[in-house]
Amino acid sequence: MLSFGTATADVRLASVFGDHMVLQREIPVRIWGWAEPGETITVSVAAHKGTAKADAGGRWEVKLPAMQASKTPTTITVQGKNTITISDVLVGEVWLCSGQSNMEWPVAACVNAQQEIAAANFPMIRHIKVPLVPSTVPLDQFESSWQVCSPNTAAGFTACGYFMARKLHQELDVPVGLLNSSWGGTRVEPWTPPVGFQKVEALQDIYRSVVGRTPGTPEYRSQLESHIKAIEDWAGKARAALDGKTAVPASPAYPQSLVPFTSNQDPTMLYNGMIHSLVGFPIRGAIWYQGESNHGEGMLYVEKKKALIGGWRELWGQGDFPFYYVQIAPFRYGTEDPAILAKFWEAQAAVQSIPNTGMVVINDIATIEDIHPPNKQDVGLRLALLALKNDHGKTDVVANSPEMDGVEVLKDRLKVRFRNTGGGLKTRDGKAPSHFEVIGVGSGGFQPATATIDGDSVVLTSDKVAAPVAFRFAWHMLAEPNLCGGTGLPVGAVRGGEVPDFLSSVPVAKEYSLVYDLDLSKLSHDIRYDVDNSSRIKGFDRVAYLVELTAAGGEEKQVFVSMDAFTKDVAKIGIPTISSGAKFQQKVTSMDVFSNINGIASGTGITTGNIEFWPHNYGMINTAEVPGASSDIYDFGDETSPPEDGYGSMQVHNFGAKQTLFAINHWGSGAGADLGIGNGPDRTPDWTFSGNASSYSSKRLRIYVRPTK
Repeated sequence: MLSFGTATADVRLASVFGDHMVLQREIPVRIWGWAEPGETITVSVAAHKGTAKADAGGRWEVKLPAMQASKTPTTITVQGKNTITISDVLVGEVWLCSGQSNMEWPVAACVNAQQEIAAANFPMIRHIKVPLVPSTVPLDQFESSWQVCSPNTAAGFTACGYFMARKLHQELDVPVGLLNSSWGGTRVEPWTPPVGFQKVEALQDIYRSVVGRTPGTPEYRSQLESHIKAIEDWAGKARAALDGKTAVPASPAYPQSLVPFTSNQDPTMLYNGMIHSLVGFPIRGAIWYQGESNHGEGMLYVEKKKALIGGWRELWGQGDFPFYYVQIAPFRYGTEDPAILAKFWEAQAAVQSIPNTGMVVINDIATIEDIHPPNKQDVGLRLALLALKNDHGKTDVVANSPEMDGVEVLKDRLKVRFRNTGGGLKTRDGKAPSHFEVIGVGSGGFQPATATIDGDSVVLTSDKVAAPVAFRFAWHMLAEPNLCGGTGLPVGAVRGGEVPDFLSSVPVAKEYSLVYDLDLSKLSHDIRYDVDNSSRIKGFDRVAYLVELTAAGGEEKQVFVSMDAFTKDVAKIGIPTISSGAKFQQKVTSMDVFSNINGIASGTGITTGNIEFWPHNYGMINTAEVPGASSDIYDFGDETSPPEDGYGSMQVHNFGAKQTLFAINHWGSGAGADLGIGNGPDRTPDWTFSGNASSYSSKRLRIYVRPTK
């Protein structure tokens, strides 16, 4: 219990110290709090005693020798003008548990919840939950208390943390404490301290945004002084205008770069409100389950994890303490490109390049339609295995999932080697390994592969790829592959080999000759191609378009579509400006489509292709009676309208699949043009009014013909 004296300036302890707590063993004990400046504080824990004097701000800290694990409760006594006594203190392993909803997910919502809760009689496991509080400034205190694990309390514990703690307690026979600081739906940036962003070159924009909003920094002062001067200048002019009875311009707006953050999604807000108050409390390490809210960022997430982990480690002052995390599970993210999640898995795996980190793979226990897989038992177990192997000398434990160790390119097959196989690879269901694809020159993109296990390797072949040069595995947001190691730990998404450039993988590309090449960042009312070979073209019987778009996060989208020539005039196969005289709204024949985007209806000899090429404005009415088109949305069946020199449409569709293959609209607006591969969002599948050209870091159009002899 806590007992307090009656002095007006009572000694206080940091919030993390309380009845039923667990102290980290084998690391010097740090105990701190506040008192009147200059007051001497004495702290006793078991046989150890130390003193400290409160500084000018009233903060004091006592460091005591490291202690061995103990299941026998002890007390912490803090003596100043008043006395604080903390009872039922154990010494063992302490883990920080953080992230978004899958870390916050309680035992009560897990598989077999009632049985788990009824069996949760583990008084040596203790848990404290930090309240959900964002803050623009670092908070020193929070309102919460430690709980002893029992059937009456375990329902609200972090499930991942609890099941990890249970395994550690059973294996090590020591108490385990869980610091649960997690919040559903949150991004990684709010959990990161300023110093974390500062030390990562790729995140300097975030760092500048943070320090620019932080009172007391030179950046904040400089911006505010400039604004004050602008206001003072305006005030003088306004006074003169008032006296002269003349109009005055609006006063200078307060700079957005000075406006304080307010959201729990803004950088540093949860570090300030939910982590800062724990910093320095000795821990064994941290576990982390987060990423769903950042999953569209690709490799940029690696940089953000460097900031988070590096920032925490620097402030904690415990060196490179262990940081173990969970790779997010397969999940149906609506109509999103299925490869986006695969690339994020790749980024999460790359975080293991940071020293003393480890990743848990869970693609075998996913719930495709539920972003919260309820099987947290296996998640906690796998986290515990990492700790047992890396931190507690259990060298015989297999803790890591199998990882690719190399790719051997053979004549007609690939051999992919794995490490950490736990005695060899196998499949959970005894069937051949699933979800492997291979690619080669002229293969038309990645093709399904037949996979055969050979000890620690998988051999890949495909009747559609004569000479494979690269592979990918589980490269889809819904992939639940069956490949695992000898101990049952699943293999995560991975790719390897040298993927040929997209055009080389198109089997018919060598038949075509380049006519036009245009960097789409140069779009304008008057199109000037970077390459124009039109004067060299005589006759042709087919036309092909290659559109390549790279999103700001690095995601590459490519489509190659060819068709029988719809005109004999080479000047009319390019962007249909008014000067080109091109206007086509018609079906096209024998259309071939190749794309690196899952979901694009690829194939050869497609009979349901159509084009909408014109410089005009256009409306939604399906006057051309394109099968399946709607008159209520902008899609693959629209109608032209005045003026002729208007919005502009260059669209190729597969109306049979109700799909836009690519669209380049409104080129006269330059960076505000509409660009897209595949269907656009909501009511504009043909990307009309998206104005998104500037969102792509690179964008290119190439136009080809197949010459006739």
